[in-house]
Amino acid sequence: MSDVHEIEIRVRYQETDGQRRVHHANFLTYFEMGRTEMLRAQGRTYREFEEAELFMVVSEATVRYLAPADYDDLLLLRTRVEKVGAAHIRHAYEVFRGSTLLVTGATTVVCVDRQGRVRRLPDWIAGG
Repeated sequence: MSDVHEIEIRVRYQETDGQRRVHHANFLTYFEMGRTEMLRAQGRTYREFEEAELFMVVSEATVRYLAPADYDDLLLLRTRVEKVGAAHIRHAYEVFRGSTLLVTGATTVVCVDRQGRVRRLPDWIAGG
């Protein structure tokens, strides 16, 4: 699994509040986009988890807001793998507008089966 991936995100009007600033909850959606696109860049998809009757669920999320993002801003989201365990992956995120760091965050996703029981990550993602 590659350690760092970057995508650009253009802020849509629907993602903003009354002041045309990105609503804080949307950064968690951006983080999910980063995880998904990082996996896709490696030739895999979350669909492959589902076909194996496995699901990646967020067990922890943190976000630190340093500066606002506005409607129509072009953001750069940097997603980094911090740790891969037997059943979880921890990602870290940085969101930039140009050279200005706007937001940092982290998530931990855990591999579970359809019944919600924790399962080992598939070898193709865990590097085994």
